[in-house]
Amino acid sequence: MKTETSTAQREKQIVALSSVLAAIFLTALKLTIGLTTNSLGILSEAAHSGLDLVAALITFLAVRASGRPADREHTFGHGKVENLSALVETLLLLATCAWIIYEAIGRLFFKTVEVEANIWAFVVMGAAIIVDISRSRALYRTARRYNSQALEADALHFSTDVWSSSVVIIGLVLVRLADIFPAHRAWLLRADAVAALVVAGIVIWVSLKLGRRTVDALLDRAPEGLEERVRSAISEVEHVRECGPIRLRMAGPITFVEATVRVAPEMPAGMAHEVATRVEEAISQICSDCDVTVHVEPAASPDPIIGQVRAIAAEAGLSIHDVHVHRMAEGYHIDLDLEVSGHLSLEEAHQMATSFEDRLRAHIEGLAAIETHVEVAPAPSDDLGEDVTNMYTGMVEQIRQIAENDDGIMECHNIRLRQVHDALYVSLHCVCPGELSIEEAHRRSAQLEGRLRQAFPQVTHFLVHTEPEERP
Repeated sequence: MKTETSTAQREKQIVALSSVLAAIFLTALKLTIGLTTNSLGILSEAAHSGLDLVAALITFLAVRASGRPADREHTFGHGKVENLSALVETLLLLATCAWIIYEAIGRLFFKTVEVEANIWAFVVMGAAIIVDISRSRALYRTARRYNSQALEADALHFSTDVWSSSVVIIGLVLVRLADIFPAHRAWLLRADAVAALVVAGIVIWVSLKLGRRTVDALLDRAPEGLEERVRSAISEVEHVRECGPIRLRMAGPITFVEATVRVAPEMPAGMAHEVATRVEEAISQICSDCDVTVHVEPAASPDPIIGQVRAIAAEAGLSIHDVHVHRMAEGYHIDLDLEVSGHLSLEEAHQMATSFEDRLRAHIEGLAAIETHVEVAPAPSDDLGEDVTNMYTGMVEQIRQIAENDDGIMECHNIRLRQVHDALYVSLHCVCPGELSIEEAHRRSAQLEGRLRQAFPQVTHFLVHTEPEERP
């Protein structure tokens, strides 16, 4: 819905902006104390925080860009911007680690730098840990709520800072101990450089882990285990005979799912559409934020002879059901029910059945016998329905609000409610942008039907008619 989408975007941007401000504060604080104390550990942390500042800025811009709706140039939306920003963050972190390792090795083996481990060094690192814990929790919370990989990457940066800052404090403590234990002064003074190496190791490990996930997303690698869960959910939908190919891809927080389901060949188109809608709903229960496309195709008959019988009946314009094929020594024995109009005489119905049997014998090789049971086809109901729209004005307004709060639906009108016996049927017209593809329009109408069914379970059937906006 529009309101939910705008709220999510606003909250994501606020938490991303607050991370930018926190990174500015930490970078300035660590840089000042690091230069004052000559602590490579603190300077490396300042550089790390500087990279976090750049990463936070990239995250903030990426979150803003990824929230833009799909357009002609980006038909899948702009979610990949979040994945691209995470890749840039990874490369920046690895570059920082290379500099830290270079400086640490220099101090360990080629030059000596006096580090002043005063009280301010401990104060700034302690303050950094408090800020990092606060920011990482806020970022993780929002990232989980809205499935944002960009915010999750930013949270990973801040949580990493907590551990690396703790390592730097340990290094500073060892430097202070050099004055208390002069005999061990030589290696204790190098503890700061060792701490910097530990910081670099932690950051490299986290960067590689983040980089792998980022590359997987950019290369459209399917989330691990998701295909099995989607296939299992589809197989539980009524009338789905078989689940065909499933394609998955991630774009920022959105999971795009393309699934093929197979149903009975004789299933009417309206019922097949209903099955597709049920499949979309089942998949949406697994993915918190997903874009689902379902392709419905006829399933192959479990018996090729049955498929032949149905095809011949369809070609002749006849309706049959309960087809059974038995393989006997002398050939195939077929039993079936043939539906005919109740206005036919017995002689006319018998001639129709005989003609159909002759067609089967002419086309099916090895047919030994066929038995046809003729029955009257169900006649359409003559019972009159009643337009009850004016009796449900509250429901009409609720339906309008649900529809118009849906992202991509500009207007809802012509809402009608009809009562047939105890069943209630609802139809509505929704205006969408004219440039939408028919596939996207169908997806949105199917999602709206699902929300309406959840809101009004007493309704037997919803029909959503989508139409383009009128051009001036």
